[in-house]
Amino acid sequence: MADPVQVLWSPAGESMPSLGSDALVDVHDGDTPNIRMPVRMLSVDTPEVTAKSADGAANVDEKFKELAGWIEQGKAPISKELAEFLLPKIRTGHAGTLQFEQGTEAARFNTDNINKRLIEGVPEGKPPRDKPRRIFIRTADSPFDDHHRLLAYVAPDYSKEERAALTRRQRSTFNFDLIESGWAATFIIYPSIPGELDLPMTLEAAEKAVKGKKGIWKEPATLLGYEYRALERLHEVTRKIVDGTPLRPGEAFSWRERYCADLRTRELFGPEDYFRVPPVYRLWFWPKDVNEAIGRLNLVPSRELGGGRRGGGK
Repeated sequence: MADPVQVLWSPAGESMPSLGSDALVDVHDGDTPNIRMPVRMLSVDTPEVTAKSADGAANVDEKFKELAGWIEQGKAPISKELAEFLLPKIRTGHAGTLQFEQGTEAARFNTDNINKRLIEGVPEGKPPRDKPRRIFIRTADSPFDDHHRLLAYVAPDYSKEERAALTRRQRSTFNFDLIESGWAATFIIYPSIPGELDLPMTLEAAEKAVKGKKGIWKEPATLLGYEYRALERLHEVTRKIVDGTPLRPGEAFSWRERYCADLRTRELFGPEDYFRVPPVYRLWFWPKDVNEAIGRLNLVPSRELGGGRRGGGK
């Protein structure tokens, strides 16, 4: 029996900048506007450049030094174990600058790599193309994130003949290239998990990048993007605690964004226990997805997790 057809379809949609902004490039014909939009590359995490400048990064340096002091004084709402994991990275006085410099380098690598692969000859040894290839995009089941960015894997759009001449590795996504180069860590978020052939290839590339100390791994004090954003939020929360400003309901827990499972053991950890899993093997979950994922992926909650329901996992 055929599936029923939903006739009256009302998608939620996403907010985009309007006419007169950079979002609208041109209108090809009446029903084909060409737009620019941000794409969040799936399964990868590069250092942050939210500081925007060297001066902004220096300001973050001071904030993280201040946060380190609060953690050492027991004023921040953070576990002892997570504090021991984070303190060596943020008490240095250059955590923000390190992020900005390495994030800038990661962006430079991504730009150069995309430009190179869009014109390279296939198979290897053939002369470069006269004009760049089209870009292939594969989106997640839920195509947009909370910041209205398209969630996707991005790659050169090879012809059928070119695909036949390339291995799976040679026709990899730009997402994969960031991991293999060492400029990104794996950042796999449920339910957008790479396929059964791509996941082992991704983890193998990440392991080699770590062992080779490439890219972001050349400096052990590097904060990953998730940790960086979480610590910015933790600084805001702790500032209120130190100043005696009342917190809104749940605000003390708001900096802990995700649960984490180990891809090797399927053990699931709470928001303050993710550091027990090496970055290569982390599988992240939004709180609302935890219980569903436990059932679908046969995850085993750690004792500290309390059955997968601590901190909003219901």
